[in-house]
Amino acid sequence: MRYYEPAGVQAVLGGLLADPSMASCVLHHAHVPARAADFVPIPEWLDPRLRAGLEQRGVTALYSHQAEAIGAVRDGRDVVVVTPTASGKSLCYLLPTLQALADDPSARALYLFPTKALGQDQVAELGELCRAAELEINASTYDGDTPNPIRSAIRSAGQVVVTNPDMLHAAILPHHTKWFQLFEQLRIIVIDELHTYRGLFGSHVANVLRRLLRICAHYGSHPVIVCCSATIGNPGELASLLTGRAHLVVDRSGAPTGERHILMVQPPLLDPATGARGSAQTLAARWALPFLRAGRQTLVFGRSRVAVELMLSNLRESLRLGGGPRTLVRGYRGGYLPTERRAVERGLRDGSLLGVVSTNALELGVDVGQLDVSILAGYPGSIAGTWQQMGRAGRRHGTSVSVLIAGGGPVDRYVVEHPQFLLDSPPEEARLDPDNLHVLLGHLKAACFELPFEPGERFGPGEAEPLLAFLGEEGMVRRAGDDRWYWSNENFPASSISLRAAAEENVVIIDTTPDRPRVIGEIDIFAAQTLVHEDAIYMHESAQYHVDKLDWDERKAYVRRVDIDHYTYADRAVTLKPLDTFDTAPAAGGSRAHGEVMVSSLVSMFKKLKFGTDENLGWGPVHLPELELQTTAYWLMLGEAADGWRRAELDVALLGAGRAIQAVAAVLLMVDPRDLGLVSQVRSPHNQSPTIYLYEAVPGGVGMSERLFDRHDELVAGAAELIAGCGCESGCPACTGPRLERDVDARALALRLLRSLSAAGTAGMGAANGVSEAVERGAA
Repeated sequence: MRYYEPAGVQAVLGGLLADPSMASCVLHHAHVPARAADFVPIPEWLDPRLRAGLEQRGVTALYSHQAEAIGAVRDGRDVVVVTPTASGKSLCYLLPTLQALADDPSARALYLFPTKALGQDQVAELGELCRAAELEINASTYDGDTPNPIRSAIRSAGQVVVTNPDMLHAAILPHHTKWFQLFEQLRIIVIDELHTYRGLFGSHVANVLRRLLRICAHYGSHPVIVCCSATIGNPGELASLLTGRAHLVVDRSGAPTGERHILMVQPPLLDPATGARGSAQTLAARWALPFLRAGRQTLVFGRSRVAVELMLSNLRESLRLGGGPRTLVRGYRGGYLPTERRAVERGLRDGSLLGVVSTNALELGVDVGQLDVSILAGYPGSIAGTWQQMGRAGRRHGTSVSVLIAGGGPVDRYVVEHPQFLLDSPPEEARLDPDNLHVLLGHLKAACFELPFEPGERFGPGEAEPLLAFLGEEGMVRRAGDDRWYWSNENFPASSISLRAAAEENVVIIDTTPDRPRVIGEIDIFAAQTLVHEDAIYMHESAQYHVDKLDWDERKAYVRRVDIDHYTYADRAVTLKPLDTFDTAPAAGGSRAHGEVMVSSLVSMFKKLKFGTDENLGWGPVHLPELELQTTAYWLMLGEAADGWRRAELDVALLGAGRAIQAVAAVLLMVDPRDLGLVSQVRSPHNQSPTIYLYEAVPGGVGMSERLFDRHDELVAGAAELIAGCGCESGCPACTGPRLERDVDARALALRLLRSLSAAGTAGMGAANGVSEAVERGAA
């Protein structure tokens, strides 16, 4: 079909499945029937104005989970609501907030959202409900874009303050005396997108909330906390870790769902010898095009910013050649300006956009309306993330289609070949460590700056006094005559704590093509090294820009518009140095350990790759400083298992075995494969033996390394089974990783090494199914 022709979702899907070249790639097709709503009458105690406002908006009854949540909040209970996308979670906190304000206009509410866009969405939603109910409520967003005159008005008269954890941490809590009206009358705290508060970010936010509740207690308020989350495995535990309080879990959705088709797709095999398969990005475009030409709103997810820009260019060019709606397809990712992203969100909501190609930036609950199709070019890295992306299509009524297309990695292959892993397994548990000493000390300083500590007062896991005494020795705090601890340093402690990442700064991208240079985007410094180094081709909304200069010290990249036939790809060279060993134990063929490490990464060169074929057109050097990450790692040291190896073969075996162990680790722990980095060393400077390291890709780590250390035997056995069960001849991206040397059998070498490291190695591997079942048990 080479032209624009409106058609229904079911008809387009039928046409795709009738095409043998497309149908042969479908490994599993699940049909999820529609489900009716479970309604509950609107409670009688709700203010008549609110009841009228709801009825004016077409709400004559509540979903069962909404009624349960608002009833619990009315009774003073903390609640965490865990229901699917578009199930009406926002009413679970909007109605209690407006009821509290209708009863007492002096009451206050504080809403926390992880991003500015989400906060602005909810202010608009709250405003619409207030207008329908004819309630005069002052609800305002307080973020980095809020002008100073308006900030003063919000502090004095804001009844609902909508902000993010960063502003709460750095701009509200340290200046709580200016916010006394908020803290004295605070009735409700809302924490939306709870599932995003994990890892290092979640650990920081948990301590920010400790400081918040401490200040509330100082002003005499005890607010109810309402959390909302996408489906995760431990919502109650996560809410408790974040807030220090037990929550009622509301997880039985009463919202209706439309009919849904879920397809698991594997790109076609191109070369049986190497195991090379077609591109997930190319196949995603082939699935998306018929739906776009039929006028069906379609969302395509890519795993990276470069992948998004390449798919966007591909789709726009295909639509241009076929007479389709080329201008109605746009990109959405980090690095775009806020105005561009808001325009895309509006376009999806009002239907003026037909398609969007996005990173996981659209996983979060930004209101983008009701879409028909979601296509995932690569496994998002977690069950919860997959359902978040699939849930963007098919809201409450009508038929929707979700397509998961496997990328080249072993985890992607495992997921589409074992559909029950996605369809039947519970979602992952969100992990954080709020008592991490580095994190805890930073926020203890901020808390002491905000309010002096009383004798015996607790902060976090126990009494704060021993840690305060340590800070006193450093000259940060002092104990006064009243036995309280006071801040005594000139520094502003909150300003030195970044909640989200090790890097606090972004690189601004400046287009010098027009007469007056203009900012077209910004990017974090870690990604900037690979995307906007000098002579890179930076892609923005499918347009190409040549990077003429990267001023690293000033954090500015100067680019100009070009039209060429290639893009650039830069990779990192990673080195690792152990700093401290937390635990070690013997293992078959060697030993295992976990501890603290320093990971250094350096971008030194880039390749020029031709569009469509990825043909290598040349390369160039990159001159940028090394970046460092202090984190935790699990490592496997070879002892007798290294005997009798040639150095070159051992190098190949370590890398292939390490990649397989990395893939199995992601499945066993149910984490994004990108959360675990891999380094293999034929002779480690630390222990003088061949070593495989798996490090956590977040500063400080979040406990995954210790769990890998405890499950060492399963990791090795599962990696051996993964490689043994692969149908390739001598190694491929789905088992040992991309083949670097054609004449080397990476599969046989990695398998030989893993068998020597297996607890069953001396007696052979035994039945292959046993290991496979162990991996699947870990995944489930």
